[in-house]
Amino acid sequence: MNPRGICFLAFVLFFSVVSAKSRLPTRTIKDMEKNITKPVDPSEVKPTKDLGHKKPKQFGSQKVPQSPRARKSRPRVEAQTPAILIQVVGKGQFQKMGDSLSVRAGNSLELRCRGKSVRWRFPVYLEEEGEGRLRIKHFTQYSQLLVMNSTIGDTGEYSCWSRHCQNSECRDVEDRTGRTFVFFTDPEELFVPTEDYYEVVQLRTNQPTLLPCQVTSPEARVTLHREFPPEEVSVDGVDISFDAKKGFTIHRPRASFAGSLFCMASLGGIRQISTKYILIYINYPSSSPRPTIKASATSVFLGENFNVTCTALGEPEITVDFTWEYPGQLVGRPPYVSECSTVVRRAGQVQQEWESVFYVEEARAKDQGIYTCRATNLQGTSTASTRIRILQPSQILVSTDKAGDH
Repeated sequence: MNPRGICFLAFVLFFSVVSAKSRLPTRTIKDMEKNITKPVDPSEVKPTKDLGHKKPKQFGSQKVPQSPRARKSRPRVEAQTPAILIQVVGKGQFQKMGDSLSVRAGNSLELRCRGKSVRWRFPVYLEEEGEGRLRIKHFTQYSQLLVMNSTIGDTGEYSCWSRHCQNSECRDVEDRTGRTFVFFTDPEELFVPTEDYYEVVQLRTNQPTLLPCQVTSPEARVTLHREFPPEEVSVDGVDISFDAKKGFTIHRPRASFAGSLFCMASLGGIRQISTKYILIYINYPSSSPRPTIKASATSVFLGENFNVTCTALGEPEITVDFTWEYPGQLVGRPPYVSECSTVVRRAGQVQQEWESVFYVEEARAKDQGIYTCRATNLQGTSTASTRIRILQPSQILVSTDKAGDH
């Protein structure tokens, strides 16, 4: 065939294809073009029920295994340990307990403690005056504490702990304890009520002193005041600090703090004063006395006199009291004791020496035994003992020669 004939045949074929394409529906043409221009995406193919809803494999391709390092690691979600103590705030609604909680006085308080064997601790006032208002129920997995018709006197710490019981023995589980401090608020009452108008508090030199003026609201502003002369006491957080859950703490008791003090609270235009505290300064010893004992003689003949001396060193102005135990107590023999004290200097320190002397006149056989001295101060008691032996007079044997006896 000549070149001119070939060109004419090609033109006829092209015209036939165009005419056929123009007679096809537009949707079919587009589908054909898609099938021709790009391969089928398996992700666009919906799985049939026969495949069990599994994604079909892409033909002509092989799954290339990924190295462990190439895989993306999902963030690890740590399981949170359920709270031991929670508050029930509504039907099926719970709230994890924080360090403190405020509840309007008159409302109910419902707490739950997780565990199989649960024990509760709550304010003493609620235990004594809460008959009918305090309800505790134990269930299989938790225990419930319910306070009905709450009052400001119910303010305090609420805690619970779980016990592990095996056979007949039970022990507390240290990591299964929950606690919170609950304020039962009342805009008309800013202090938790107390029984006495005056309360005597000892200012001990060996430990901090607490003035327990508890408030019913953590938002109340509280200050410390002296009654005579009337003045506000400085609270610097070092010598004296305040905690809404406890009151004022005097960390370094001194004689200058002695007297009548009270707390004043103000909130929302209301100002109230607490119970008055009568502070008495007491110079407490740092330790209990350590007595030493010594007898005038450890062996005494019948009818002779002897004495036993007990000595104890202590801090200045710290009183030491003595008591005695002796064999004559069993027969009702009265004790004869004399006591005195002197200020001495030992190892460069000024100390006070206390002495108690126990006298025994005309020793008897029943005076033999152990003599014990008990020395006591505000910190404690210590003892010292010694033994006394009563000797019988020796018998003089006189041997006479009988006449005519050789």
